[in-house]
Amino acid sequence: MTGRRILIMLVGILFLLPATMHAATVPVVLKVQSPVNLSLITNLLGGKVIDSIPEANTYLLKVPSLPVLNSTLKLLGVEWIEMDRGISLPANSRLSLLNVPWQAGSDFYKNQPGFQVIHVGDAMQYSTGRGILIADINTSVDIGHPALRGHIAAGYDFVANRPTDVVGLNDDQSTAGFLDDDQSTAGFLDDDQSTAGFLDANGISLLAGTNLLGSDAADHGTFCAGILAVVAPDASIMPLRAFDDNGNSDLFTLAKAIRYARRNGAQVLNMSFGTLTDAKVLRDAIEYAKAGNVLLVASAGNNNTSAPQYPAAYPGVLAVAATDDLDVKSSFSNYGSYVFVDAPGTRIISAVPGSGYSIANGTSFSSPMVAGMGALIRSLNYSDTAARIGKSTVSIDTRNPKYTGQLGYGRVDVFKAVKSTK
Repeated sequence: MTGRRILIMLVGILFLLPATMHAATVPVVLKVQSPVNLSLITNLLGGKVIDSIPEANTYLLKVPSLPVLNSTLKLLGVEWIEMDRGISLPANSRLSLLNVPWQAGSDFYKNQPGFQVIHVGDAMQYSTGRGILIADINTSVDIGHPALRGHIAAGYDFVANRPTDVVGLNDDQSTAGFLDDDQSTAGFLDDDQSTAGFLDANGISLLAGTNLLGSDAADHGTFCAGILAVVAPDASIMPLRAFDDNGNSDLFTLAKAIRYARRNGAQVLNMSFGTLTDAKVLRDAIEYAKAGNVLLVASAGNNNTSAPQYPAAYPGVLAVAATDDLDVKSSFSNYGSYVFVDAPGTRIISAVPGSGYSIANGTSFSSPMVAGMGALIRSLNYSDTAARIGKSTVSIDTRNPKYTGQLGYGRVDVFKAVKSTK
């Protein structure tokens, strides 16, 4: 069939479509070959282009319903079509504010049990991450926080669709709401005397009556950045805001953020989020970042399942599961063949907006520990960072007999990874 005959057939189809089919209601992502007549494709689908990733020939459209990739669309150069699904930050961690006296400096939490287990302090004599740019896809960040001053580089706000510098990032000074599914503070530390002892020794306690409740995830970005700032104190953090203050985003936005990280010089990318959807737009973005030699680190997920979570389960991404201070798998942490390594994720202390500090659980907070570790190794100019992380782990199989072979190489050891010269 000639191109002219195809065009005549399509025009006829478009003429017969009822006007109601042009009401855009479903967001879809499609990838096309180049060059194509994009207007013809969008008219055929009865939709309109909302956004694009030009270098990937990928477009976000609003259409009446999810189209089927039929022979006509293939002839027009469409490679694939999928729904642009929403994605939310995990909602089964819990976070409580800490009552921190003024004597405790902004870096008081760098010696917390979780960091001691992986020997973060000992590693500083070998590397501090100088010269490395770590991108973090997350919510907004309180760059005025004492723990983050001097650590934040320019980034991009994909929610507001604007670049950000160190002046424009501090959009949320609230301390209300975030990732909590437990309404009581009682017993939060009862099963971990190491964390309780650390807090007591520093004159710090849980701030009574201030468990952060609800679905507001605005603190997530600041909390993860606070971890990166301790593990790799001389690296720069590029905040990429892809999640709104309710913790919501979508696959297309996340793909844009991943691509932005590579294009703008990030050597390490932390992704403390996940979805059960193996999406082509997300996979393509991961492949693009990998091709740019970006070290990709992602949280394994908080559902206590072996079901793969993406982007953690994509080849080349370092999936991080969570453990407690005794190297036991955190009760909530995912596991499985796709897990690369483990890092502390139970009762982790970090920064929250408004110059506050909190304690929380989640693989979201294990991931930045490994991303920061990667920055330390990259700063030493080792060629294969992932292999070095894997080879320097501590086996925890004997402490986790039910999960043998499902917790990757083991629990990370930052000091061991940077001290060796081989």
